[in-house]
Amino acid sequence: MTTVISSQFNPQIIRFPKDGKPALAANEWQVWNGEQDEGGIPDLEHGAHKVLVPFHWWITHHKNADIIERANKGEIGVWFAADEDILKHADVIEAGKKIWPLVAAHFPIFRDGRSFSTAALLRDRLGWQGEIRAIGDVLIDQLLQGARVGFDSFELRPDQSLEVALNQFDLFTVTTQNSWRGKRSLLNAESA
Repeated sequence: MTTVISSQFNPQIIRFPKDGKPALAANEWQVWNGEQDEGGIPDLEHGAHKVLVPFHWWITHHKNADIIERANKGEIGVWFAADEDILKHADVIEAGKKIWPLVAAHFPIFRDGRSFSTAALLRDRLGWQGEIRAIGDVLIDQLLQGARVGFDSFELRPDQSLEVALNQFDLFTVTTQNSWRGKRSLLNAESA
């Protein structure tokens, strides 16, 4: 199971709600890789007060009293590795709907698109209505596709320009396929 996450932290994310406009927002969530596990979540850094834990870590630690308390306060979400079989754990995800305010899908490298499928499965098959964030090696080039399959927030790799990224959502006015965000655009003969 892949658990290595970059220790880089981006203080801002792009939030793009389903029926809203993309905008910059403060990043309240630190991504923890689950390493150096001594039975609990380490102290958070970067001023973040909420933590995304690896899904495989959650499965083995979610009955810990401290974890339960923090989860019930909305301070814990989970992130899925690109090679995670989320359909195998549909029951755990169903229970998580009640306590995770956020889930994330990790892109280990730019050219690995499996996390797009994770977001689509969460939305389409598992009925996830909460926030889904793209984390890891997330580049500007992935934003439009990510928004179409179900991501509604993006923590870009720190070397990516957030201002340029926001402009990506205005590049196209017509879509030719249905998506999580809505039906494809209808073109009529008069406007062509």
